[in-house]
Amino acid sequence: MTTNEERAHDGSGESGDRRPRVRPGLPVRVLSGVLAAAVTLGVGELAAVPFGSSASPFFAVGSTTVDRSPSWAREIAITAFGTNDKAALFIGMSILIAIFAVLAGVVERPRRPYGSLVLVALGIVGMYAATSRPGATVVDATPTLTGVAAGVLTLMLLTRRADEIDHAAHTGTEVPRRQFLVLAGAAATLAVAAGVAGRNLAGTLAGAISNRMAFVAPLVSARNRAPAVAPGTDIAIPGATPFVTGNNAFYRIDTALQVPMLTTDDWSLRIHGMVDREIRLSWSDLMARTPIERTITLTCVSNEIGGALAGTATWVGYPIKDLLDEVGISPDADMLLSTSADGFTVGTPIAVLRDGRDALLAVTMNGEPLPFEHGYPARQVVPGLYGFVSATKWVVDWEVTRFDRAQAYWTRRGWAEQAPIKTASRIDAPASFARVRAGEVLVAGTAWAQHRGIARVEVRVDDGPWNDATLSEEYSIDTWRQWYWSWQASPGTYTLQVRATDRDGEIQTEMRVEPIPDGASGWHTRSITVV
Repeated sequence: MTTNEERAHDGSGESGDRRPRVRPGLPVRVLSGVLAAAVTLGVGELAAVPFGSSASPFFAVGSTTVDRSPSWAREIAITAFGTNDKAALFIGMSILIAIFAVLAGVVERPRRPYGSLVLVALGIVGMYAATSRPGATVVDATPTLTGVAAGVLTLMLLTRRADEIDHAAHTGTEVPRRQFLVLAGAAATLAVAAGVAGRNLAGTLAGAISNRMAFVAPLVSARNRAPAVAPGTDIAIPGATPFVTGNNAFYRIDTALQVPMLTTDDWSLRIHGMVDREIRLSWSDLMARTPIERTITLTCVSNEIGGALAGTATWVGYPIKDLLDEVGISPDADMLLSTSADGFTVGTPIAVLRDGRDALLAVTMNGEPLPFEHGYPARQVVPGLYGFVSATKWVVDWEVTRFDRAQAYWTRRGWAEQAPIKTASRIDAPASFARVRAGEVLVAGTAWAQHRGIARVEVRVDDGPWNDATLSEEYSIDTWRQWYWSWQASPGTYTLQVRATDRDGEIQTEMRVEPIPDGASGWHTRSITVV
């Protein structure tokens, strides 16, 4: 008689300790689930081409996640990941999808298609996300529905092979791995090919890249050009921030998981609401107007004390005041609600846009067409306001309204309605925890108080007396200003602090306040060691 131990050794029974055996088809099921999810996303991406990128299941879910997230979660993401917050979201979503994909593969059975139900549940989430995007309709669920159908079929075919592998292992017959490998290879090829084709086709159909390459910048007359950067404006000290920020180095913070790819042919700007005459500007209408060139510093409200979410660029654009005056603003209106191509909204005080400052509908940045990431073909640039209440990218709609009648994207999440930029300063050099030689040490940095200007910067060491820093030449009150201080340092460990005073006489406050809801405050501090 064959014992339990003998049956365990020959594979025909269980061992005496009754430990469960790993089924040979389990790795196959895991891979099946992952491939099925990949096919779902790839086919969904390809099917989204006729509907636009917002119908892509992956990006629709990501965008809806951003939109539905509470403001504290969004701020944590920006604080933790900075400009990599979108990449972090993509990675987190991918991990979560992979977990559900593995679960789907493991639980799928011919008579109990629980894995297929997992994919269907994910599909329902994707369809909801796609149809809840601004301007979406029920047909925007089609790409997700198509992707889920392809994914379920893939899962059923692949897990059937897993059943055959389990059966072959149990009966001692030849394991049919080749058929599975062929199917798996086909599924992987489909997923990759469909996803890549969808991305490429979307870009090709948009024609945005070639449109931008063919962009002809408007001609700015000599009297409307920005003043040249005079000698002494950029202190050019090693480690100090350059006065003008290159396009590739300019910070980017927005809610767009996919950068809108508009062309100048697609673009128009509707101006409506509390106006005498509603108009819709085409690109040719805009180009027929008189452009101006201005150098302006922008700052993000999410910038921490000493943070890098600020930058200066030279912009060419059209005065927003002129466009508003043309349509005739109701005396009761106090807000311009601007909307981007992806549905993001910003509320800007109309009084600020008409008080004489250089608020622009900008079309170029540092002598180039706007980068796609910075709003091509048109965006707003408003000196003195944080971006979330002024700097709408990919702008396509202006509604003249009131703050008590409408709320913008971040205002609905508890952020301030009106947010002038606070006076700020930071130490750029030496770097944090740097080791420098004793003797003369140049401490350098940047300060800003857009549309008020910087009048004074002071530095102190270890709570000692404040010392006046040397200011660079002031370009304008709408740009940041560099500074430096020569310090005769002896060996030791020190803490440096900086504060600025604006041209209204207001001294930068020491009180530490978090960025939300209306901008951070406090003195920037750096510790260094002198050897």
